[in-house]
Amino acid sequence: MNRVVRGGDGREWVVRAQMEWRRPATAEDFERDISGSYGPGIAMLAVCVLLAVILVAWLPDSVVVPPWVIYGLLLIAVFFPLRWVLNRPWTVVAETDGGMNGEAVPERWVGIISGMFRVRGEMTKLSKTIQREAGPDFEGPLRPME
Repeated sequence: MNRVVRGGDGREWVVRAQMEWRRPATAEDFERDISGSYGPGIAMLAVCVLLAVILVAWLPDSVVVPPWVIYGLLLIAVFFPLRWVLNRPWTVVAETDGGMNGEAVPERWVGIISGMFRVRGEMTKLSKTIQREAGPDFEGPLRPME
């Protein structure tokens, strides 16, 4: 998501957001940051698939499975991956290279926002704040970078 916004002082700001596949490490996470492997998750997925195959293979012919049971199982199988995708962290950057005159200095503001729908709302709010106040709000999720 990229937007070009003209600030209240005439500067052009580029506001962009990019989805991150891994949550960026911050100073608060240093004590608890443990880099685990994908092994346990893959093993649990393999066990679930194996149990589902065994369940289907041993199902007697006389058993009739209603369609709502299959839809319910599919909904359960899709719920967690969909939740994971919708709650990914996004890096939001608002930057300007200054202005035409030499008075305004270049600025860069960066922040992390989780959730696809929340990012869209924050981008809209950030764009309106830049148009109104000529820069991002200090109370918002973005922080100035040096």
